[in-house]
Amino acid sequence: METEHAEETAAGEDPAEQPGEPGQQPSWWHRDHPVFTPLSGFFTGLVAVIVLPGGYAAVLGSLFSTERAEQLFPYVLLILLVPLAMLAVPRTRRFGAYLLLGMVLTALVVAGVAALVLWAMVETG
Repeated sequence: METEHAEETAAGEDPAEQPGEPGQQPSWWHRDHPVFTPLSGFFTGLVAVIVLPGGYAAVLGSLFSTERAEQLFPYVLLILLVPLAMLAVPRTRRFGAYLLLGMVLTALVVAGVAALVLWAMVETG
């Protein structure tokens, strides 16, 4: 049974250390994994495109009149500046690239499905 536990611990780690000690991350948290940054960036971009405009519209609708909310809604496009600013900084460049990729691909999929549904509705009457 000790061999199974020895295989799970990485080289240089003390198996006596418990994951609950301060400053030590749990064993399942692999921030250094090469897929962590692309996945987190892509899905952050997906959430940014889907959730933020809806939340922004809801807040504007509850705070302002309908006309004023419609005037202020285009400012949601400022969210596109976040990945562009991240691309300019070398430390966040990789995350920013995947953030932008997630935003663009999500917007393309939403627009494509909307166009397909609109076409189907027009064709079927």
